[in-house]
Amino acid sequence: MPSLQVINSRFGSARFRKHRWSLSWTSRLKSLRLSRSVGLKLSILDFLIRSYPCLKVIDGSISVTLETFTARKGRNWRYRGRFRRSFATDTITSGQSLSASQTISSEGGVFELGFFTPGNSQNYYIGIWYKGFPNKTVVWVANRNQPISDPSSSELKLLQNGNLVLLNQFKTQTWSTNSTSNIANSTIAMLLDNGNLVIRHLSNVIWQSFDYPTDTWLPGGKVGHKQILTSWRSSENPATSVFSVEVEPNGTSHILVWNRSKLYWTSGEWDGKIFSLVPEIALNYYIKNLRYISNENESYFTYDAGFSFALTRFVLDTTGQLKQFVWRKDFPGWSIFWTRPSEQCEVYAFCGAFSSCNQNVPICDCMPGFEQRNITNWQQGDSSDGCVRKTPLHCSNEEKDVFFVMPNTRLPVNSESIMAGNIKECEQACMSNCSCTAFAYDNGCLVWNGELFNLQKLLLNDNSGSDFHVRIAASELAGNGVMTKTAWIIVGTIGGLFTLLGIIILVIFWRGKQMAGTNEEVGDSLILFKYRELRSATKNFSEKLGEGGFGSVFKGTLSNSTTIAVKALKSLNEGEQQEKQFRAEVGTIGMIQHINLVRLRGFCVEGLKRYLVYDYMSNGSLESLLFQKVPNVLDWKARYKIAIGTARGLAYLHEKCRDCIVHCDIKPENILLDVEYNPKVADFGLAKLIGREFSRVLTTIRGTRGYLAPEWISGEAITPKADVFSYGMVLFEIISGRRNRDLLNDGTDDYFPARVANKIKEGEEVLTLLDYQLEGNADIEELSRVCKVACWCIQDDEKDRPTMGQVVQILEGVSEQVGMPPVPRFLQGFAENPMETMFYEEVSSSKLTLQP
Repeated sequence: MPSLQVINSRFGSARFRKHRWSLSWTSRLKSLRLSRSVGLKLSILDFLIRSYPCLKVIDGSISVTLETFTARKGRNWRYRGRFRRSFATDTITSGQSLSASQTISSEGGVFELGFFTPGNSQNYYIGIWYKGFPNKTVVWVANRNQPISDPSSSELKLLQNGNLVLLNQFKTQTWSTNSTSNIANSTIAMLLDNGNLVIRHLSNVIWQSFDYPTDTWLPGGKVGHKQILTSWRSSENPATSVFSVEVEPNGTSHILVWNRSKLYWTSGEWDGKIFSLVPEIALNYYIKNLRYISNENESYFTYDAGFSFALTRFVLDTTGQLKQFVWRKDFPGWSIFWTRPSEQCEVYAFCGAFSSCNQNVPICDCMPGFEQRNITNWQQGDSSDGCVRKTPLHCSNEEKDVFFVMPNTRLPVNSESIMAGNIKECEQACMSNCSCTAFAYDNGCLVWNGELFNLQKLLLNDNSGSDFHVRIAASELAGNGVMTKTAWIIVGTIGGLFTLLGIIILVIFWRGKQMAGTNEEVGDSLILFKYRELRSATKNFSEKLGEGGFGSVFKGTLSNSTTIAVKALKSLNEGEQQEKQFRAEVGTIGMIQHINLVRLRGFCVEGLKRYLVYDYMSNGSLESLLFQKVPNVLDWKARYKIAIGTARGLAYLHEKCRDCIVHCDIKPENILLDVEYNPKVADFGLAKLIGREFSRVLTTIRGTRGYLAPEWISGEAITPKADVFSYGMVLFEIISGRRNRDLLNDGTDDYFPARVANKIKEGEEVLTLLDYQLEGNADIEELSRVCKVACWCIQDDEKDRPTMGQVVQILEGVSEQVGMPPVPRFLQGFAENPMETMFYEEVSSSKLTLQP
């Protein structure tokens, strides 16, 4: 007869013998196997209980209460004595209950399941969290909308029919998986190391928590049309809130974020590798194998963790933002790596109705004349209920209703445009409509009917807003100590006199300057723009071209029809000395002109506002043409032209300017292309312009870290050779047409720069390295030259790297001899630990540190 024994033994065994049958079992009750290669694998507890009905579950242990029991084939088995064993720590078996004082842990000790209470809440829930973390990080909640108040007499129980239920103190079922099995006592519930709770019969999964996520998307988990993330109501209340994430059901595979039925963010379409609107999410190195799975039963996105030493998770936060959190073993603590929407006030109706959003704390505040609808929820951080009127309106009665002016605001959504010749007519039109709750007049009349959402108060240094007139009861003005109508007339008259006097003074001052035009010229050709001109040219900064660590870039058109790009800098200090320094540095940058450098036309400095005005590049950035889905693929001739032109621009900055200018942030995003695809380096001079804040800003720019030279890590002085290193990294991407790190995450076992270096060293054919979209159409000599130059540029020691002038000579063919580059040390060790060798993170505001 065959023998049956447990795999992965650790504790010892108890044996039953009859006709040469033998059973061994241990503390790691994981699986068992029949000899003679029967191939049977199942839970030992499942096997014992199904095979021997006399085995009973008592207080979490198996007990044999009879000396004689019968196997399935009718044979009598005899065991003299009694034995007890605890259940496996990751498993709940059929008939077993989990009390408030008990938990189960996944086999590797990563996750734990049990009862918990969030924060200071008095409610209890069944949840899954990371085990052993100082602050409990919950990733799944079973009864999020059905909390229990008395956990001492409640239990989580796996019924004999395979249904996992939560029973309260009255033994009433408050939550259930609604899973069933056709065979009684045949199922187990097991917590896996990926955070998935599964109920299964043998190898068949009957139910799993990954099909019913709460607010967290774990590696291996699902986000789909049926697998919807829903945010917690607050940090102490896991009940479903108004924010949700799902995949668009019509097959276009967008990830969508909703507030109830209002869509306010989308990832753009998935092309099999990236999302069109957020390509970086598929390229960040903490995740890999992001993929879309679709079959007749379900359609969903899933992904794998990028590295074993870093945990990551996506969470639909209580703020309504989808956030990626990362925990590194060498850097304990959850840090936010990625967020969309990036600004809190961009979340639709985050503050609820009749509430305003701002960048201060608290973020939400009721409009004048309104009060919090649910004070308790607001105190817990949930303002989605919004605000309600303190006093009802008196429709069509001007003496009872008035308009309160909220200056410098970003207007709410869902406005309606109506005909009105002036602000008075606009006000009257709103007042005569009982459903009209607010109006604004800014080159036209806008009115709002019903509830108001997404009103934003702008900061004092941001004058891009408009006056917003909200309708409230007249008694609210008096009750808040606001001046009466007569007082307003008196103050208005006095204010008008002062305004008139101010206008006269400004006119005299303007004439005294005797300016030939609207703008002031600085130096030979740099123009000092006024803020209102840039606001008008960009249509109130409505068309954003891009965004980076230094600020956002907007498209605009001057009055003479010249198209410009306006970069709005942020985080600059205020003060007369800082303004003088800013003007001086901008003046220096403005004098630098080269065919391969983006021309700076002018700037604007008013208060804290700092804007740089550049020539507009019609073909966008190299990044958009290389990495994004575009109809026209850059051929090799254009790529080689871009490589040479970029090198010339950098060589000019390093070697031809009066003072050497180190760019410090060379990457495809900062290489722009004009109508003829001539490359022009952008953002040069910003390192000095931003000053000591540059290092902090640089470390936070997504996409920058993979281009940084080792000197940034060691804290050594930064020289032009740092730009050479970054340029070399860009060359690799020009060759492949993909992000260097993208090739690591798509399933290959190496990193593209390492692949190039090894092929060059071995003398192998370099044409296999070329972007597959070019179908091998490239000049072999030029391709080989670019590969060698790229490898020389990324040498560990900056002394071994060429200057940009030498790079230009090599690429132009002036210098024929290009030696065989050695493989850099960091590429030699890449296979062992890619994160340690290539990727950098910030640890302070002033320096970069390598983090393995």
